[in-house]
Amino acid sequence: MVVKVHGTNYASGPRRVFACFYEKEIEFELVPVNLFSGEHKSPEFLKLQPFGVVPVVQDGDFTLYESRAIIRYYSEKYRSQGTELLGHSLEDRGLVEQWLEVEGQNYYPHVYTMVVQLEVHPLIGLPVDDKVVAEHEEKLAKVLDVYEERLSKTKYLAGDFFSLADLAHLPFTDKLVNSIGKEHLIRDRKHVSAWWDAISSRPAWKKVLQL
Repeated sequence: MVVKVHGTNYASGPRRVFACFYEKEIEFELVPVNLFSGEHKSPEFLKLQPFGVVPVVQDGDFTLYESRAIIRYYSEKYRSQGTELLGHSLEDRGLVEQWLEVEGQNYYPHVYTMVVQLEVHPLIGLPVDDKVVAEHEEKLAKVLDVYEERLSKTKYLAGDFFSLADLAHLPFTDKLVNSIGKEHLIRDRKHVSAWWDAISSRPAWKKVLQL
C-alpha cells in the first residue's frame, strides 16, 4: 500500500520525510496541503493533525505526524531495504538518537527563527527584526563550532556512516545555505562544509529538490 504524505513540497518538515522515503525506497503519494490558503487549519486537516502542522502520513489505518517521529518509524519499519539510517549496533543507534536530539533542540530552533525572519516575514509583509536575526546567528555559530569539532573526527555526525542524524539537517541547512544568505556559517567551517557537501549531494536529496 502506498503511504500518503499530507503536506507540501516547499515546507521543510515534509522534505525531511521525503528524503527518508527516497533513501529507504518507500513508495509514497503526496497529498497537497495549501499552507498559504490556511488549508492546514481546516477542520478536515485538524482531524489528522490537531496542531495544524504538516506533514502527516497515512499508512493504511495508521496515521502519524511530526516529521522526526515519522522518519524514525519508517527507518525501523523498512530497516531491511534501502539505506541503513539507524546504524549497525546499539551504540550506533544511541549516537544517531543523540544527534537527532541535538538537531531538534540545539540546531533547528536558531535556523528556524532566522528563516521565519528573513524568508517568511518578507513574503507576508512583516518587518525583519535584525536584532533577533543577529542573536540567533550568534547562537547558531556556537552550535556549529561543536559540529566542527565533532566532524573533524568522523565523516558524519553519528560516525562514519550517513544516518537519520544527518538527514534531519537537510531541509533547514538548505534554507541556511541557499535561501537566507547565511552560507558563511557553513562554509567558514572546513569540516561542516565538507559534511554539508556530502549530505546535500545524495541522490535522495536531489530528488526532493526536484519534487
